[in-house]
Amino acid sequence: MFSHQLIRQSFNTLQRSTILGTTTPTISLSRRFYHPKVIDHYQNPRNVGTMDKNLPNVGTGLVGAPACGDVMRLQIKVNDSTGVIEDVKFKTFGCGSAIASSSFATELVKGMTLEEASQIKNTTIAKELSLPPVKLHCSMLAEDAIKSAIKDYRSKRNGRKPTLGPEAEKSDIKTSSVSAKI
Repeated sequence: MFSHQLIRQSFNTLQRSTILGTTTPTISLSRRFYHPKVIDHYQNPRNVGTMDKNLPNVGTGLVGAPACGDVMRLQIKVNDSTGVIEDVKFKTFGCGSAIASSSFATELVKGMTLEEASQIKNTTIAKELSLPPVKLHCSMLAEDAIKSAIKDYRSKRNGRKPTLGPEAEKSDIKTSSVSAKI
């Protein structure tokens, strides 16, 4: 409503100044628009949800950007015999570009091998969504979330402690109590 009033007032001022033959400064209104692909992924996000992070074939990546407050959780479910990502879920708290980047990233990695998915760069996501420079951090978060999920999955497969969740906290407590005894 405010913007409509401002436009009307600017137009009326311009009309009056033209009629009276005077010149008055006009107000320049500029708006930034999201690319249609960002709007589509924001309004119709793909693969929203969660998986059981305790399953051995599920990797969870949790990343955030302190500067803007965006937080992404991306989970991958991997076929152990083929190494192919069978399912992907995400939950993101952030701006439209962050949600769109997460949604697009899930579509991108589904069906890829872990090696292929680990090669995804934020520039691929940013170009596909036509993100402006001020929103590039959203595509960087999506790249980091993919890599973090792969790292978590691999740590579970290699018998190392999980990198996220209550099991990670339990193993940290055991490690700290063992080192305290030594």
